[in-house]
Amino acid sequence: MATLHFICGKAGAGKTTLARELGRSVPAIVFCEDEWIATLGFEIRTLDDMVKATVRWRSLIGPLASEILRGGQSVVFDFAGNTRKNRQWVRSVFEAAGADHVLHVIEVSDEEALAGIHRRNVEKPAGIFWGEVSDELFHQVTTYFVPPEPDEGFRVERHVRD
Repeated sequence: MATLHFICGKAGAGKTTLARELGRSVPAIVFCEDEWIATLGFEIRTLDDMVKATVRWRSLIGPLASEILRGGQSVVFDFAGNTRKNRQWVRSVFEAAGADHVLHVIEVSDEEALAGIHRRNVEKPAGIFWGEVSDELFHQVTTYFVPPEPDEGFRVERHVRD
């Protein structure tokens, strides 16, 4: 059965690395939000800019991902696992397709996540880097991070990053 894999983890936790690993091992089609937003040319200067870009591109990706899942191909979302509202949106995508799901949760401390951000700021990986992420922005974004609760009813796989 086709499965929608999606990932919950703080900024810098390694979500894109895990998504790419899943894409190869499952195998699955990977949708990386950062790559799409960069490719589509959205200007991201503030958190509000990011929210607006996310709403627009997800209106395209949701129906496309459901069609892919209905066709029997698994999908990985490298986004949408960090809040209850986003996870409910993902639920609507896999349920519309009659597909299975796995929510991958990456467990890292703030210090480990910040180390990942600092590496990304130095390495500037193509397609997913569109500017420096400060420690202040990390802490601002992290206030919105909500780990999944059992009452949400997702099949969860936990990952501990070193």
